[in-house]
Amino acid sequence: MSEADTAVGTPAEEGARDFIREVVRADLAAGRTGTVVTRFPPEPNGYLHIGHAKSMCLNFGVAAEFGGRCHLRFDDTNPIKEEHEYIEAIQSDVRWMGFDWKTHLYFASDNFQTLYDWAEHLLREGKAYVDDLSAEEIRDHRGTLTAPGKDSPYRSRPVEENLDLFARMRSGEFPDGARVLRAKIDMASGNMNLRDPVLYRILHAAHPRTGEAWCLYPTYDFAHGQSDAIEGVTHSICTLEFEDHRPLYDWLIENLPVPSAPRQYEFARLNLSYTVLSKRRLIQLVAEGHVAGWDDPRMPTLRGLRRRGVPPAAVRDFCQRIGVTKNDTLVDMAHFEHCMRELLNKTALRRMAVLRPLKVVIENYPEGESEALEAVNNPEDPSAGTRAVPFSREIYIERDDFMEDPPKKFFRLAPGREVRLRYAYFLTCREAVKDAAGEIVELRCTYDPATRGGNAPDGRKVKATLHWVSAEQSMPAEVRLYDHLFREPVPGASGELMDDLNPESLTVLTDCRLEPALAGAAPGQPVQFERLGYFCPDPETTAERPVFNRTVALRDTWARVRGKGGGKP
Repeated sequence: MSEADTAVGTPAEEGARDFIREVVRADLAAGRTGTVVTRFPPEPNGYLHIGHAKSMCLNFGVAAEFGGRCHLRFDDTNPIKEEHEYIEAIQSDVRWMGFDWKTHLYFASDNFQTLYDWAEHLLREGKAYVDDLSAEEIRDHRGTLTAPGKDSPYRSRPVEENLDLFARMRSGEFPDGARVLRAKIDMASGNMNLRDPVLYRILHAAHPRTGEAWCLYPTYDFAHGQSDAIEGVTHSICTLEFEDHRPLYDWLIENLPVPSAPRQYEFARLNLSYTVLSKRRLIQLVAEGHVAGWDDPRMPTLRGLRRRGVPPAAVRDFCQRIGVTKNDTLVDMAHFEHCMRELLNKTALRRMAVLRPLKVVIENYPEGESEALEAVNNPEDPSAGTRAVPFSREIYIERDDFMEDPPKKFFRLAPGREVRLRYAYFLTCREAVKDAAGEIVELRCTYDPATRGGNAPDGRKVKATLHWVSAEQSMPAEVRLYDHLFREPVPGASGELMDDLNPESLTVLTDCRLEPALAGAAPGQPVQFERLGYFCPDPETTAERPVFNRTVALRDTWARVRGKGGGKP
């Protein structure tokens, strides 16, 4: 097999076991297939989300693990909802995830003529017919789960009449909805999908790729399996909602002159707590202005995760860890956040930032002077080296790190108390300065010059270490703190979905201060703000106005409110 035929994927852990991989192993061992061919088949009518990532990792991962290939195919059979924008965005997202389809990029629309010819084949074989019933009448004739359907009065049309009508449908003679093509299977079947399903419908709409060439379009069910067969797909892996469609998938493969016979297998889709993965619901969130767009960092779209600073390797790791099963389960968001932290802890450079600044004047530090202190870039990676952090008489600390009258277990800064400044000195608070409203606006402190580097030569200990930045040499920034978009683990489970929106899913802080080493950080470049969490520059960031997004906190701040309707983390 040539290099062009080998898809780049991320193989599962050596010896990984799940029912999909067991099927593939058995097929290879029995000689039912020689080369494993899978496909990732998004519809270009929206942006990919983390649920798609699970399917992507499975399809590309299985192909890579067994030395096969994975195709990227757009099932573009509905021109009303499809756009070039989505085609380009999906390709970009698949590449961002680390996967490469090489030369194997396909579109269902490439097969429109072949699919039309195969529909005529069904008509000639008496296995399909043109139906004049309206959509509502077709639903009424289909029956229920407990009652069989009724034959359409047009089901017994002669073959030649069907072929003539179908050709006229193709030529644009009839308006939208006037007629459809249906398979002739079994109106009494216990599987509703076999009750003469619609295969073609009239749509006078321009297609993003074929333009005005067609006004007759195949349904997803008709195009999907046949495209698999044309491409030589061996294992067509779908989510569980397509399980009831498999008999139709197989019926079409068996009754058409397809060049290969793929098999469909279904796995449980991803359900993630505190979020929604329904495309309809995501569209609603955007359309109603609950989020700023498809790439809003609170969205579960890959665009949103990317803007938030989630590394693609963390998404792949998460998908591998949750595994592949046939059972629908709810995965706790904490598992995904753990994967983010575990990876970012190893790779993100450490920096200091103060999000809610409180000014500190060190009265015994020489005025007009400053010094450079050595700080570690990443304690998990010695090769990352160190950096110089400026220290001066006036610094900023977090407002939450000081209390004038602290409770018993508050170990940070308070009047008369000594703490350690990270990489710097021991600091003691002498006085809290207040404004006319009684709000603390400044602390007056002293430092111990003998404790440079954060250690006391006399061996005395302190109970807290604070981060800080130099007041003069730090830079102002905007920081956006993102949390779960919904307050409930299963949004909308007990009422209206939008009632469960978390009003504190976004907090914008505009007067933050960052250490100088953060200047010029590129959008998407992860950093750890020490003691605060993992962040990355937003695409809107500029040299004059840095903007950072919080990717994830240092720990699961929702653990204490999980199941209690949310709360401020």
